[in-house]
Amino acid sequence: MSAEPAATPSWLSPDPTAWASGEPTDNASVPAEESLAPRQLPLLVNPWDVVLCTSGTLIACENALVVLVIWQNPALRAPMFLLIGSLALADLLAGLGLVLHFTCAYLLQSDSAQLLTVGLVVASFSASVFSLLAITIDRYLSLYYALTYNSERTAAFTYTMLVLLWGLSLCLGLLPVTGVNCLAEEATCSVVRPLTKNNVAVLSVSFLLLFGLMLQLYVQICKIVMRHAHQIALQHHFLAASPHYVTTRKGVSTLAIILGTFAACWMPFTVYSLIADYTYPPLYTYATLVPATYNSVINPVIYAFRNQEIQKALWLVCCGCVPASVAQRARTPSDV
Repeated sequence: MSAEPAATPSWLSPDPTAWASGEPTDNASVPAEESLAPRQLPLLVNPWDVVLCTSGTLIACENALVVLVIWQNPALRAPMFLLIGSLALADLLAGLGLVLHFTCAYLLQSDSAQLLTVGLVVASFSASVFSLLAITIDRYLSLYYALTYNSERTAAFTYTMLVLLWGLSLCLGLLPVTGVNCLAEEATCSVVRPLTKNNVAVLSVSFLLLFGLMLQLYVQICKIVMRHAHQIALQHHFLAASPHYVTTRKGVSTLAIILGTFAACWMPFTVYSLIADYTYPPLYTYATLVPATYNSVINPVIYAFRNQEIQKALWLVCCGCVPASVAQRARTPSDV
């Protein structure tokens, strides 16, 4: 007669001390008489979990400010700001999910609470990645259909993207809660407990496909921006010295930084999730998972705080005034 699997105060292993040993988390080789039930072990705080909780707190505070500014400012209702708000809301929920997972794992130690918090984290990070794709699509359409970008069709398309991305993210987050988990069968666990290997494989492959699509869209954006800059420079008869050409090159560099940052944060964990399982040392999983959360720390800096309109709203919220340098700054191609 098998007992119900005990909850774990770690993302990875039923043994809360496994992170310290650096050994694989498969406990099959440990004799029963030499092992203690998880609830009988001293409750140690995994420092990696503390790092994740700290990251979650920073993510939640940072993105809560963006959500508040967009929510309170009626002028920030254009499709671009709705997508930025969706990204900030997703990252806000992801940060709260990390904090709640830490709290529930070490205080409640309940399987149900663990499933709910992991589901929230999966749904939130999925919505964050989907929102990044939606922002990329929006930027491409704003350049490719520059004359009709602000039409009602654009707004309707934006709302459709928002409904689809949040609906799909919710479905992905509900999978662990509705029974697609490895609590009953440890051998099916992935590098992130209680997600199954198949579940994480689907998430990882989906991420790679989304990244490939974003890469293709950013390549097309770069081509459009460079073509426009070249046409403007030829009209002024001085290509290399054109200020517009210089700022356009900065814009292309900005796009490269955006995509490179996204890949640097998520690609290690994505690839590792495909090749590893629960028997791998927990240290490797934490070393790839923590940088992935940093993408939600960087997102507000790249997509919100660099935006001139959001900068003005932030200044109004913080000090009730807008500096002249912010109010008079003209939008350039480097702001893409």
